[in-house]
Amino acid sequence: MSVPAAQSDEGLKVAEEFVRARRAAEALPSFPGRLPDDLAEAYRIQDAAIPLWPEAVVGWKVGRIPPEHETKLGASRLCGPVFAGALWHVRPGDDTPFPVFEGGFAAVEAEYVARIGRDAPADKTEWTTAEAAGLISALHIGMEPAGSPFPDINVIGPLAVVSDFGNNAGLMVGSEIVGWREMALEAMRCQTVIQDEVVGRGGAFVLPGGPVESVRFLAENLARRGRPLRAGMYICTGAAAGIHDIVAGQSGAVRFDGQGEIRCHAYSAPPGTDG
Repeated sequence: MSVPAAQSDEGLKVAEEFVRARRAAEALPSFPGRLPDDLAEAYRIQDAAIPLWPEAVVGWKVGRIPPEHETKLGASRLCGPVFAGALWHVRPGDDTPFPVFEGGFAAVEAEYVARIGRDAPADKTEWTTAEAAGLISALHIGMEPAGSPFPDINVIGPLAVVSDFGNNAGLMVGSEIVGWREMALEAMRCQTVIQDEVVGRGGAFVLPGGPVESVRFLAENLARRGRPLRAGMYICTGAAAGIHDIVAGQSGAVRFDGQGEIRCHAYSAPPGTDG
């Protein structure tokens, strides 16, 4: 995909620097350029960076925009791509290693992961909740290893997050949640563990409108960017038990009541390995 015509040279340089740092596993001491003025500009940087990455997009992450930013930015959620080399299908009992950027940002998030069952029409830019639910063929337990070479990405806020692939560093997809459509959001609960200590509790009810609302938002966002959802993509729908920092050498887990867990451990990303 070519760089969007509306992308400025300045924005392209930001995209190139984030991609370079990720591929080199090199920390960035500051945001690499001028911070975007709004979400539209931040997504143009993201769209410019996607074709610079040497792998296909196989899914997307959706995250919350903190309430203090919602009014100014005119949105409550944001998104970023998941690439093929950082998608793990995990089985019960697995302990999955994942790379983190030394000197950058890394975190573990419990996620409800939607699998898209059919292509979304390319020209459909408005979706109802029911229509979005119809795109989902299955819901899984999951874990997002959030990550960026820029350590202050969340401190700077959503415009920085969107600019760097949504602060995503991969997706672990676990067991399918059978009968999820009949479950109340309040009954779908989970927790996050770092170094055998429970550091966060929550569930699907933490996400406004639940996982389906995240898919609805994403379907609209991507269609307007010329990137409609495709069958087979995996969507992590938002941090359901908080965002919890992790460093190389530490272990983590996300546990879902009645549905199992995903265990993982972090190691330092070597340079030149594409993350």
